[in-house]
Amino acid sequence: MGNSCFSRFCDPIFGMIFLIFLISCGTGGMKSSNSNGFKFNQNFQDKLLEKCILAEDGTVIEIPEGKFLLSKPLSIDGKKRITIRGKGVGKSFLSFSRQSEGGEGFLVTNSTGVIMEGFTVQDAKGNNIKLLNCDTVLIRNMNSTWTSGVDSTNGDYAYYPVQCKNLVMENCEASFSSDAGIYVGQTINVVVRNCHAHHNVAGIEIENCINSDVYHNLSENNTGGILVFDTPGLPLHNGRNARVYDNDCLNNNEKNFGKVSSLVSSVPPGSGIIVMGTDSAEFHHNRIKFNKTFGLTVVSFQLTGKPFNDSLYGQYCTAIYIHDNIFDTESISIPDLTTDLGKLVSLGLKGYKDIIVDGSADPAYSKVGGIVPEEKRICIRNNGEIKFADLNLWAVKGESDITDHVEYDLGKYDCSHSGIKGDPGKP
Repeated sequence: MGNSCFSRFCDPIFGMIFLIFLISCGTGGMKSSNSNGFKFNQNFQDKLLEKCILAEDGTVIEIPEGKFLLSKPLSIDGKKRITIRGKGVGKSFLSFSRQSEGGEGFLVTNSTGVIMEGFTVQDAKGNNIKLLNCDTVLIRNMNSTWTSGVDSTNGDYAYYPVQCKNLVMENCEASFSSDAGIYVGQTINVVVRNCHAHHNVAGIEIENCINSDVYHNLSENNTGGILVFDTPGLPLHNGRNARVYDNDCLNNNEKNFGKVSSLVSSVPPGSGIIVMGTDSAEFHHNRIKFNKTFGLTVVSFQLTGKPFNDSLYGQYCTAIYIHDNIFDTESISIPDLTTDLGKLVSLGLKGYKDIIVDGSADPAYSKVGGIVPEEKRICIRNNGEIKFADLNLWAVKGESDITDHVEYDLGKYDCSHSGIKGDPGKP
């Protein structure tokens, strides 16, 4: 009797129940959930996609309280005065962990007057939040992360505004990006303040930007804390006028989990602040502590060893002013040995240094007696009793060992600049 029940009656019933369960879990059903309490609701996703696509100028798009799974990216293009607002970073969550198409989680393009605030975005296949060619952007009270933790398959950027104007990011958190948590690229007029970047390869990166203020941020437990880069081959050349001040740059000793092809894969664990190839930048009143390889380094792009073909690009740092910072000079640590730069510091420079300069300068200056003009010098002053090294690359010739010309005298960098002035610039 029992066998006939399972064969003739129970099996069909359980089969129907199982089929209904499968249908309800698929994209055609109403909703399904994962073990973290996130729910996929097809109706919610369709309506949110529609709101983004059809939003009229001046619209406020509300992200309700809850944990929502999305399988498709959200996109807004060509709008004015658009606000995307959640109920708070601990209340409104958008997860792209089951994303089946696209790279970005949330993409905003060609828009003016954009506000994003009050929600968490996580686990996009590519970048969690990207803004391209937008003007007057405010990103505040946001969280952007990957829940898998330190993983090279995570997306590159938690926040990725690029080729924008008039950007403010404040009170935002970024974590577990395989490139930079907070990245701002080729943007004019930038403010990044009161943000927390942790467990990324680069905590905060400013690349090829004009007029940047980075202050009151905490960048900790990344591979590198803060990067101010100017690199070749990008539409906006010769980034300049960066002011980086009153930041806490601490314990940036995380292993480098960047993708091998990326520029940040060469950043050694234990990097506080790296300045590369940029012009007119000031670093002051920062607390740069417990980074095991170096506190702050100023280098030219040539130190990467990467070739470039960009006649408009200037690869040397000029008019850099480093003053009144606090470094950790007491801790004994072993610098990183997993990257070339880390090996150079550990073996060639005999260990951790608070400030390193590569001592390079535009070869054109050699034609005028090797004198760098006063307004173009690197100036270092009032940073306490620091450990310092100058690679003196200008003196390196041919096959000479890079460490043969290292100098440890800070005296020739004892100068000052009157301050970094604003410059509207042109793209």
